[in-house]
Formats: sequence, C-alpha cells, structure tokens
Amino acid sequence: MSKPQSHKARKRFGQNFLHDHGVIRRIVACIGPKKGQRIVEIGPGKGALTEGIISLTERMDVVELDRDLIPILKVNLFRFPDLTVHEADAMKFDFASLATEQNIRVVGNLPYNISTPLIFHLLSQASVIEDMHFMLQKEVVDRLAARPGDSLYGRLSVMAQYYCAVESLFIVGPESFDPAPKVESAIVRMTPHKTLPFPVADIKGLEDTVRIGFHQRRKTLRNNYKGVLDNDDFEALGIDPSLRPERLDVEEFVRIANFIHNKEA
Repeated sequence: MSKPQSHKARKRFGQNFLHDHGVIRRIVACIGPKKGQRIVEIGPGKGALTEGIISLTERMDVVELDRDLIPILKVNLFRFPDLTVHEADAMKFDFASLATEQNIRVVGNLPYNISTPLIFHLLSQASVIEDMHFMLQKEVVDRLAARPGDSLYGRLSVMAQYYCAVESLFIVGPESFDPAPKVESAIVRMTPHKTLPFPVADIKGLEDTVRIGFHQRRKTLRNNYKGVLDNDDFEALGIDPSLRPERLDVEEFVRIANFIHNKEA
C-alpha cells in the first residue's frame, strides 16, 4: 500500500504530534488497555498512541477533525480492521453514543487551545465514562489537580473534582513532540466517581456558584457573593465570609450551591 504524503502540523488545530516511543510506552502502561474494552481516542494524529493501545485491545474508536490526517491514519494502522474513525469535532461529539454495551475509556493528546472547554464537554457525559487519560499543557494538569489553598486552584479544579478523582501522572518535555511546543506537557488521569461524594441539587447552580466565587479571586467570599448571600447565610452555612474562594473545597462549594438553590425555591 502506498504511503500518503507527510502531514505538516496545523496551528489552527493545535497539532503537536507525539513521536517519543519511550513516552508512548509509558502512557500506554498508565492506561493499561485490555482486550474487549471500548477505548475512544480524541485527536489520534498519525496514530502513534493509537497503535500502542489497539495492539492490546484489537478494536478502538478515534475522533479526528483534520480530514487530511484520516487517510494517513488508516494506512499507518491498516493491520487493525476494527479501528473505527469518526471524522468529527470532539467538542460536539456525542461520546455517550459509543457507550452502548459498556462505559467508555477516553484518551488523547488534547490540543492546548481547546483543552479546557473539551474537558467540560466530557465532564457533562461523565456518567458513561470509566476513566480519562490526557496529555495536556502542564499548567492545565496542575489546575485540574490543584487542592484548596494552591495558587492554581480555581473553577476548573472544583468542577473537575466534583465529577472525578484527578491524578497528575508525569511530565512530558517539549522535545517529545513535532513540532516542539513552547511549554511542558503532563499526563493526567481523571476517574469519574461511581457515586458523587457531594451531590448537588442543580449542576447549573453549582457552575454559577463556582464562577461567581472565582470571578474576583483576590476578594473575599462576602464581596463575591454580595447580593446573593448575607452574613446570616454564611453563619447558617458554617463558612467564614472573610475567606478567599481558593480556600473552599468541593464540598463547601456544593453546600453553598444547594443553599442558594433552596433559598430560591
């Protein structure tokens, strides 16, 4: 079979192709793919990580937006007839549609320019996802995994940890990619909770509560929730209104969201 033309990474798609075989083997080991599992890869590129996974699972779904990459991918992985390629935008893709027999596992070297909204899109479908392993900009991984009191702890941390246990696994240097990005990358594992530890009455209400809380992160809770919560409300909640938002954990944000929901009901 003739090999298609080489593909130049496209900036508009945020493409940085992973080519370090040592890193690829380490990522596959962290994922631990097994035969029969339904693994979905976002942005497979030329199939470097895909090959390592499908060699163990024998079947796989991939979601690729760049149509020019698809023939390259199919040639590179022609030995695997049970590779299903979905030409689609992952930001709009219905991942739940693939979870017909079992929950799916999601992996990907995510484009830096859309990584945060794409993670929120996936979190909205967390009930059908077994786990997620992503290569992301290291700062995004640090935000996802940040704990209360950390300087990077914010909206992304709270919402990700509401749905998932988050683990930062290891750092990947720029030299592992072509072209080399200007920043370090890292691998993160996100495992959706089987049962939410702190269920919220209204998820939109929690999103709004967290957004308001971190809108001006250097201000106190009293200032940020002015007109929404008063001193009596904070006393009823058992939360100090003089704290800054990064001091609150997920359970406390859920408590505030549920309190506001009941107050407005």
